[in-house]
Amino acid sequence: MDRKPPLPLLLARALLATLFEATLLAWGLGGFAALIANPRALALLAIWFTTSAVLTVTRPGRGQEVSRSEKDPRAMLALALLPLATPGVAAWGGRIAWLPLPAPELLGWLGVALSAAGLGLRVAAMRQLGARFSPLLAIQREHALETTGWYAHVRHPGYLGALLACFGSALAFGSALALPLAVAMAAFQLARVGREEALLRAHFGSAWTHYAARTGALWPRFGSDSAPPEP
Repeated sequence: MDRKPPLPLLLARALLATLFEATLLAWGLGGFAALIANPRALALLAIWFTTSAVLTVTRPGRGQEVSRSEKDPRAMLALALLPLATPGVAAWGGRIAWLPLPAPELLGWLGVALSAAGLGLRVAAMRQLGARFSPLLAIQREHALETTGWYAHVRHPGYLGALLACFGSALAFGSALALPLAVAMAAFQLARVGREEALLRAHFGSAWTHYAARTGALWPRFGSDSAPPEP
């Protein structure tokens, strides 16, 4: 039986992850004093810690029994490093005034809000999948196709949330310098969606075809019938 570590240890792990992200952000802003003096940076750190704590405590994806998986190391590395690097590069761009954005204060707070909404969506999608969530391209034993909740409208709400969060952090400091990183993440994400959907289509057959016909991959298909197909 998989024993869950004590809550203080789980929260300590989340705090360490956030401290690492804070170090990268401090590099971009010019030091920890600048980090502490920047309200948007502090808001992002609060969002990141909350997200990390929720995922560390709830641990979606535990207890998986994978029957088929495909390795995708390049995409996995890119999808891990790009969102990690984006806030620091955005902060550095804002500090040296490269590629300034219009209305940087307003757009920066909108970026923070977008990041919060994106991470909230990602956490909700991961928790809805539970043990079916996997960072790998995988089919699990007795894998059920999820078509309810967020998945009734978007086939990959977790990916959408990650993209929103990345673009939000790219806008948070008034510079467009980090936007190419967010665009690169979107390109890797779309390529991964294509590979994942090929795997799901091969496994679920007509059920997947009907589901995909009435939903968007990363954005709702407005005007389509979002009711689940009849069994």
